[in-house]
Amino acid sequence: MAAPNPSKPDDAFSLHSIGQDSAVQLNDPPSQHSEHSTHTTHGAAAPSHNDAPGPSSGPHQGAMQAHNDEPEGPDGYVSDSGFDSGSLLGDETDTLASSIMHYRMENGRQYHAYRDGAYWGPNDELAKEILDFAHHMYLLTLDHKLHLAPIRNPQTILDVGTGTGIWAIDMADQYPSATVIGTDLSPIQPEWVPPNCHFEIDDVTLEWTFPEDHFDFVHIRELFGCIPDWDFFFQQAYEHMKPGGWIEIVEHSVQPIADDDTMGPDHFFHLWGETVVQMGQIFGKSFTIWSEAKERMERAGFVDIVEVEYKWPMNGWPEDKRLKNIGRWNQLRLHEGIEGFMLRLLTQVGGWSVARAQVFLAEMRKTLKDYKIHAYLPGTVVYGRKPIPS
Repeated sequence: MAAPNPSKPDDAFSLHSIGQDSAVQLNDPPSQHSEHSTHTTHGAAAPSHNDAPGPSSGPHQGAMQAHNDEPEGPDGYVSDSGFDSGSLLGDETDTLASSIMHYRMENGRQYHAYRDGAYWGPNDELAKEILDFAHHMYLLTLDHKLHLAPIRNPQTILDVGTGTGIWAIDMADQYPSATVIGTDLSPIQPEWVPPNCHFEIDDVTLEWTFPEDHFDFVHIRELFGCIPDWDFFFQQAYEHMKPGGWIEIVEHSVQPIADDDTMGPDHFFHLWGETVVQMGQIFGKSFTIWSEAKERMERAGFVDIVEVEYKWPMNGWPEDKRLKNIGRWNQLRLHEGIEGFMLRLLTQVGGWSVARAQVFLAEMRKTLKDYKIHAYLPGTVVYGRKPIPS
């Protein structure tokens, strides 16, 4: 895809600008093509989901074992065999494919190489399991629906920041006549997918190079802390959607709150939330889009906008069985995934030492076990339509 608009400002902060990173720096890819995206197709059946989380040690142990079994490339980078470098033709794109697959190793975690530092989360096996946990939680939250927008017979669907690709795969199964494209910075999607599902390496914070008036449905989920300019992002989505097409964004807060007096003003959850929001402000990519999406979509020109609120308890404290189950999954997701969520932000953006960061993360894990605190993360599903010209 094409190079970005030169007038578009760079990210406000580079994760590797303050000398905290001990990993080897990647050179910039040699071609203009590498400035925006490259294309590859993978495929696999979506994993199954249980209704209740297992023991907290399970995913971490399995992920570490899988990670240790992966062959290391030069300079300590790990190669992902799932990326089809053979689909990229020519010397320059072969070089790009190689750089994409040679991931950065940092503080014992694996991170993406394409547009290195643009995203705060790792892409190793544990991180992928945590993303799939969240997918299951969203199914529980939305009554096993993949979306709330009232789409009818969509033919072109875009999943922005697809992660493991699990939502895109499920959508391809649900709408077999549609072409589903998932974009991400990491080629971590499975090799076997439905024939109507495709994955592309792309940075959607830049100018989109898809055709205008193209997509029937654009789906965004958990891109908090990823987008430097949400108004620009929604403008791009608007331009590349068909008139009458729908957009949906699913996000949640990073600041736990409580509706009763169980979480006092000095509780650790307040410090946690304030710290995450502060890291996002320094990084130049906010974590507050969950409460801003409706207004920003209106500003972009979308109509018939609906905002649906939901709650994710921090653990299994609720009496309601459905919320208790979601809370137990959230506790597991946070307990096992908290290092991936925060370690890079705290050390690279905040300048914390690894030891200080690990103490902070340990306090979060400890607090997650306190069922006397009735805390939850508020969230929103916001969907709207691109108007049809009269």
